[in-house]
Amino acid sequence: MKHLRTCTLAVLTALALPGMTRAAGPDEKLLAAARAAQPAVIDSLREMVAMESGSGDAAGVAKMTDYVEARLRALGAVTERIKASKGAGELVKGSFTGTGKKRFMLIAHMDTVYPSGILATQPYRLDGNRLYGPGIADDKGGIAVILHSLAILQAAGWRDYARLTVLFNPDEEVGSVGSGETIAALGAEQDVVLSYEPSPAKAMAKDEGVLLAAAGTAKATLDVKGRSSHAGAAPELGRNALVELAYQVLQTQDVAKSVPGAQLNWTMVDAITTRNQIPERAQAGADVRLTLPGADERLLAALRAKVAEGHRVPDTEVSVAIEVGRPPYAAGERGLVLAKKAEAIYAELDGRKLMFHPGTGGGTDAGYAGRSGKPAVLEAMGLAGWGYHARDEYIEIDSIVPRLYLTTRMLSTLARE
Repeated sequence: MKHLRTCTLAVLTALALPGMTRAAGPDEKLLAAARAAQPAVIDSLREMVAMESGSGDAAGVAKMTDYVEARLRALGAVTERIKASKGAGELVKGSFTGTGKKRFMLIAHMDTVYPSGILATQPYRLDGNRLYGPGIADDKGGIAVILHSLAILQAAGWRDYARLTVLFNPDEEVGSVGSGETIAALGAEQDVVLSYEPSPAKAMAKDEGVLLAAAGTAKATLDVKGRSSHAGAAPELGRNALVELAYQVLQTQDVAKSVPGAQLNWTMVDAITTRNQIPERAQAGADVRLTLPGADERLLAALRAKVAEGHRVPDTEVSVAIEVGRPPYAAGERGLVLAKKAEAIYAELDGRKLMFHPGTGGGTDAGYAGRSGKPAVLEAMGLAGWGYHARDEYIEIDSIVPRLYLTTRMLSTLARE
């Protein structure tokens, strides 16, 4: 998850907690426990960053899988490994049975976007209020907040829940293609789901925040079939699929602008040929983001209509398809209630502000978790940071205590309501 948009003053005003005046004082025991836990959180971050776990690094993701399962067991969870439906990875599910009535689920992901060997050029390091390391914010910081918040609540003897589920998946950065359905199925069993993607660093967004919406993801494919021929001796006998593909990419590049709730960017191309052959097949792939129901169908119809307007290369065949992946996330009314509770909890910390980020073009597993419409879902409960999916990713150390306090207070408060 990336590129959270900074919330406007108008949105913040509209979403302000009604009737809120002076904040109540903090829960001193939870706050003291959060402060005491900060060094251990930093140790956990260092340990996890040392385990390179790019989505395609099966061995690295497996190390993270072992690590989080051991940590959950140490907290008293009954753990289960669930094989991803696609890919080699496994999800780790931890279950706690309590004495209360509500069902909670906390989710985060173990994989990162970085290639193996990245630590050689981007090592774990401390610089003032920042801790740097590949994946430290997205999403190992989220994992750390979950594990240490549960440790604080366990030490406090909190068991005011019917079932508390923790789910860590291995493939979020590649669309959760093997874990999305499991997240959706377990999400449908919950009253509340909290998702632990990072919040933007204060240097980028002024205040830490939570997220109210995120785009769904899809893949568009443009296929062209032409005719092969010798590129030097008889190019005129061929029908160049690559040329036609280039024409159609340019023809369709702005189509999504006329489709509400859709965004399209062509990002990949393959001519499937050799240098001295006129290509008979060519294919382009596009990243698609969806924010409204039915936008994928409307986009597909618009793409097909544009392609039907004409060809650059005669006797070529062009087809378009869209494959929908992660569903969009929208907090909705119940998620907004959670956001307002989070705002009130933050205000207990000497009036600390919490932003409501209205949306992002990046996808999030909160979309899967809330797909059924049954649980209240809130995203971006992880640490504040920046540089995810880029160089020099970092978290802000001074977000550790507030985020631990937010999770522990949120769960204990919701359980009593």
